[in-house]
Amino acid sequence: MIKKSVIPFCLMASLTFGMTAYAEPHPSDSAFDNKIVKRIKVDNIYQTIEDLSAEPRVAGTSSERNAVKYIEKKFQSYGYETERQSFEFYSYSGPTDIAFSVSGFDDTDWELGTFTYGVNGSVTGELVYAGLGREGDLDDLDLHGKVALIKRGEISFADKVKNAAEAGAEAVIIFNNASGVINGTLGGPDDGYVPALALTREQGQLLLEKLESDEALTATVEVEGAETKESTSYNVIATKKPDKHKDNGQIVIVGAHHDSVEGAPGANDDASGTATTLELARVMANMPTDTEIRFITFGAEENGLLGSYAYAESLSEEEIENTVGMFQMDMVGSRDAGKLIMYTVDGEKNVVTDLGAAAGSRLSETVNYGQEGRSDHVPFAEIGIPAALFIHAPVEPWYHSPEDTIDKISKDKLQEVAEIVGGAVYQIARPDTPALENAHVAPGPVDYDFEERELE
Repeated sequence: MIKKSVIPFCLMASLTFGMTAYAEPHPSDSAFDNKIVKRIKVDNIYQTIEDLSAEPRVAGTSSERNAVKYIEKKFQSYGYETERQSFEFYSYSGPTDIAFSVSGFDDTDWELGTFTYGVNGSVTGELVYAGLGREGDLDDLDLHGKVALIKRGEISFADKVKNAAEAGAEAVIIFNNASGVINGTLGGPDDGYVPALALTREQGQLLLEKLESDEALTATVEVEGAETKESTSYNVIATKKPDKHKDNGQIVIVGAHHDSVEGAPGANDDASGTATTLELARVMANMPTDTEIRFITFGAEENGLLGSYAYAESLSEEEIENTVGMFQMDMVGSRDAGKLIMYTVDGEKNVVTDLGAAAGSRLSETVNYGQEGRSDHVPFAEIGIPAALFIHAPVEPWYHSPEDTIDKISKDKLQEVAEIVGGAVYQIARPDTPALENAHVAPGPVDYDFEERELE
């Protein structure tokens, strides 16, 4: 659910701030960093991760609601008034049983994948090759009552399934165009879907060769136990208002997502980011600021960034105009992931990466930047708010697995991220720094480079 990023120049920052404390940090910046660093208690972050990762926090479930209540109580214990923003979405539980068989292949062990939002059904019919599943590929085919074999590529999985169904197919098999098993998504529920499973490239090509040699094949596709239902998820928002008589009108957002995928405790993804957000909220609760800071944990990130989209869409034009940066922390604690990097949607530097690089150079080492979506910084970039994802890359081998547990968390990495994001945010928010003006971004305070570093 990554959309094209459009970032208006009017919302980039900043000349006034950029030419003073931003482009050329004051010597006193390190002293202010120490006010953050000395207050950070990494054991707090670690304990919060342990609490949150006691069970998976799948969006729309009671476990997510338990996490939301826990996060609210934490924020409130630091003196914040909290807001719980609810939103509706369609949740999906994968099938409990899947099966595929083909006449003449009785001893074949099929490597099967499924599609999120796929439907249940049991179908037996003639297997027919339907190319890439485009409308033009189906014009001369009789698919009524049959199973369509379709190759991955060019159009979405959903369009392949719907095109075949509209042409009369009772089920669809999509085989990969690269190595490995497909585990894809149809994007959302649709009454036009028919049961669909995925095959590897090798097994799909094997079936295609038989069909191209005019051998008649009968296939059976079975999908049971899949369920799509309307659910509710939540964002949790804690706002630190600026000191009285010092409000410069700025807003800064610090965020993470609190949900996890099914079956994964989500210690690193993303209890680590949520716990670090909570600790920075505690650290800054009573610190002097002239900038409004919004600490937010988002729901349903794993379902397509739904919580951050809901929040971004709720912002007024004035709030968007006044928000100078969004700092997103996702997967910031794994001992087995790579080094810290800052990702932007368009692969360009912005005020968030400039400040993050500056804080890193003062506190540990300079952090580089790259280009990547796939987290909650995306919706903010799309509406023109400078945003960046702070993450360690490449990610750990047990990403999105039951192995994402507390014993894999590094306190050193948590401390590093908390210090860098905390130092960067406080450089904006503290009263002695000029307000960021809505103008073009100034040169960075330190040299930092673009990296072609993949997440996985």
